Amino acid sequence: MELQKLMLSAVVITGFLSTIAQSVRFEIESGRTKCISEDIKSNSMTVGHYSVVNPNEGHPLPESHKLTLRVTSVYGNSYHYADHVQSGQFSFQVVEGGDYLACFFALDHHPSIKFSVDFDWRSGLATKDWSSVAKKGSIDAMELELKKLEDTITSIHEEMFYLREREHDMQQLNLKTNSRMALLSFLSLFVCLSVAGLQVWHLKSFFEKKKLI
Repeated sequence: MELQKLMLSAVVITGFLSTIAQSVRFEIESGRTKCISEDIKSNSMTVGHYSVVNPNEGHPLPESHKLTLRVTSVYGNSYHYADHVQSGQFSFQVVEGGDYLACFFALDHHPSIKFSVDFDWRSGLATKDWSSVAKKGSIDAMELELKKLEDTITSIHEEMFYLREREHDMQQLNLKTNSRMALLSFLSLFVCLSVAGLQVWHLKSFFEKKKLI
C-alpha cells in the first residue's frame, strides 16, 4: 500500500515537472529562420532533440529537407551548432541563466518549399540514469523509488526558488519603470508649463510694444 502511494506521488510530481519541457512541431520555409526560446536557470541540464518530418513515409528524406541549427545563450554565446542536417540532438550544462534561443534556418531551395520539424527541448529535469544506479548499488525497488522521489522533489524545490527570484526581479523592474515614467511625466508637465509661460510673456511684451494693451 505504501509503495502504491509512493508511486502515485512520483507520477503526480513527474507530471508537474513535465510543464517545463517543450515539444513542438512547426513548419519552416526555404531560406527562412525560425527561433524558439527557453528560459533556463543556471547550473541545470538541458537536452534537445530535433528532426525533419518525412513527408513520404517509407521513402528517404529529400535532399532539400535540410536545416542549420544554432543554440545560443542570452549573452550570444554558442552552445550547439549543426549545419546541413536532417536530425540531431544537443545537451549541455547551463552556466549562464536566462533565455536561450534555438534558431533553425532552412536551406535555400528554388522553387521555395515548406517542411515540418519536430523539436523536443527539456531542461531542469533530473538527468540521472536510475537503471545504472540500481545495478551499481543493488538496491531494492522501494529504495530506488525513494531516491527518484527525492531527486524529483529537489528539482521542484530549486525550480520554485528560481521562479521566485525571477518574480522578484520583475517586480523590481516594474517599480523602476513606474518611477522613471512618473519622473518623465513630471518633467514633461514642467516643460509644457514653462513653454506656456514663455509664450504668455512673449505675447504680453509684443502687445505692449505695439501699444495694444
